[in-house]
Amino acid sequence: MTTLDPDDYTVDELIEELESVDDEDELTAVLEAERTGQDRTTAREAVRDRLMEIGADLEGIEEGTETEGEYEETAEDVGEEAEGEEESAAESTEEDESEPETEAEEDDDLSHPTRDKRHVRALADGEYADMWVFCETQGGELLEVSREMLGKARELMDQFQAEYGDEERVVAFLMGDDCEGLAEECIAYGADVAVYHDDRRLERFLHKPYTEISAHMARGEGTVESTDWRDYDKPRYVLFPATNNGRDLSAKVQAELDSGLASDCSDLFIEENEVSNPVKTGEPGVKKIFEKVLHMKRPDFSGFEYSTILCLDNPGREFHPQGASIIPGSFEPMEPDYDREGLVVEHDMELNDDWFRVEISDYDQLEAGIDLTGHDVIVCLGRGIADDPTEGMELGLELVDAFENAELGITRGIVTSSYQFEGHVEEYSKEERQIGETGQVVAPDLYIAAGVSGAVQHKVGMDESDTIVAINTDTDARIRDFSDYFIEGDLFEVLPRLTEAVESGDTALEPEAVADGGDD
Repeated sequence: MTTLDPDDYTVDELIEELESVDDEDELTAVLEAERTGQDRTTAREAVRDRLMEIGADLEGIEEGTETEGEYEETAEDVGEEAEGEEESAAESTEEDESEPETEAEEDDDLSHPTRDKRHVRALADGEYADMWVFCETQGGELLEVSREMLGKARELMDQFQAEYGDEERVVAFLMGDDCEGLAEECIAYGADVAVYHDDRRLERFLHKPYTEISAHMARGEGTVESTDWRDYDKPRYVLFPATNNGRDLSAKVQAELDSGLASDCSDLFIEENEVSNPVKTGEPGVKKIFEKVLHMKRPDFSGFEYSTILCLDNPGREFHPQGASIIPGSFEPMEPDYDREGLVVEHDMELNDDWFRVEISDYDQLEAGIDLTGHDVIVCLGRGIADDPTEGMELGLELVDAFENAELGITRGIVTSSYQFEGHVEEYSKEERQIGETGQVVAPDLYIAAGVSGAVQHKVGMDESDTIVAINTDTDARIRDFSDYFIEGDLFEVLPRLTEAVESGDTALEPEAVADGGDD
């Protein structure tokens, strides 16, 4: 008997060769040769799969170690109704007859509560299409970030069609109380299809029902009337807003769909990518091209560089949808076209009453906060106002008033400081005006940072500004590294000069003129 030498083949070639091998002993020998040779996980899996196909008894055969994220059965094998409790009961029956229970096994509360959790392998050779966008609502209206994501999705999928020749759609999905009108609004802002679930109990965000409904929609489950517009298994891409609710929902939904998530992204593009990582190719030294990859850019932990996150398949393990949450203010919404044609679909799903065990019986609504996005100019004050906090705040406000469309922001250093402000400016020192990673993200035409050091967390909140002008006495301040113009000086002296320059000139003063003190 001539036994295949797995070292002579790539994994794909080995899989093809194994199709012609029907002898259990030969396959076992191939498995052992692989284990003692290159020991490729995907190759061992292929041999074991072939052994199962010919009806071999795998008991006693080396099991190996599965790659991360790979599980025992496919979604098709397990099915929608599979329950972890049923599996654990079936597996424990034989053990109960032969072995006495240990004290740990009897104590369900203390023994490993997740050890019997049933996982499902992501679809193999699934069909994926379209870019889905979760459109968050509040108070019966679409959040601005929902419109921003729809505009970016429209741009991406138009480019997708031009690049690949495939006409795939932008699909908005949302839920709430009386939200059909909002679904129609999504069409005006760029969606081709808007799928909505209407229920009075969904007026406010709730973890469980929102997650279950979103995953149900994405899998194409429901009545024929609510699903016959699509013919694929899962979305190719999905976007969520990086709001408090959006961050929560994105992680839960992507976990339900057996995929990954790039959080807090500020840019997206689609193109092919060549990789040589053996986890993705199946073996060392092999390069593989992945097409139609969503590149998801986000600030890295330093805040001074950007990382590009890719969601790539493993051999035999597909990760879809490729998912991202988007920082509000990262993109511009498209101009709405209320005559634009699109498909509005009401989603059908029976909601479990147990998902609504928590009921909001009473609530207080806070006054509307300060929205720093959408302004042409932002003047941001930092700890440089420490010598006279009240005067520093007054000077910042005077510069804001000199522009036609400007607003005042502050750094976290001011929010957490013990500065004493006089009453007439104290309201401007509150957290609602904070810019940065834990505050608002802005991208104005002109950003004036006065007395701001340039901490990583602050950079995340303003790095997309068109023109950044920094004022600081410290020439080594980090903000100098990412400013277009740096003015060495005391903000108490520089800000009045800038205000005078703006007030004496055209209201459309160029940033260069501001940086030069208005001499031009």
